[in-house]
Amino acid sequence: MKILKYFALLIVVSFLTNACTDDTDTEKPAIDLTIAGAFPTSCDTLYFDEPFTVKLLLTDNVELGSYNIDIHNNFDQHAHSTEFGQCIYDDEKVAVNPYIFIQDYTIPAASSEHTTEVPMTLPASNGTGLYDEGDYHFQIRVTDIEGWSQLVGLNVKILHQ
Repeated sequence: MKILKYFALLIVVSFLTNACTDDTDTEKPAIDLTIAGAFPTSCDTLYFDEPFTVKLLLTDNVELGSYNIDIHNNFDQHAHSTEFGQCIYDDEKVAVNPYIFIQDYTIPAASSEHTTEVPMTLPASNGTGLYDEGDYHFQIRVTDIEGWSQLVGLNVKILHQ
């Protein structure tokens, strides 16, 4: 019985000691759009069928995991509370054939800093005709190795040349 009490006390002390030492990463990663050549930035204009490169700096205090690019229409002028910059919007309209893009990207293992260099060309049309031009959201989400994420939404225009 004495051994059982001693063992139980040892388990409790061990549990409390381990519970008090928390090395868990609780800091969100960051997206830096102020680096030289960053693109796109808020209020930029992109053109269908014209190539561009997505360039931004992703950082984390421990290790980055992955990132995602999401482009969708903002014809109803909705907000995600992540957009910044006062852009001039077109009048609200109903989407007929809006462009949509969602893609995940990997980051090399053990990276705490990564500059993206993603070449993109937004196609002008699909099987149903030309994509709608106008106001879009260009969102970038970065997730670190622990699962913390940061989202930046940019208001952009996508037009036909």
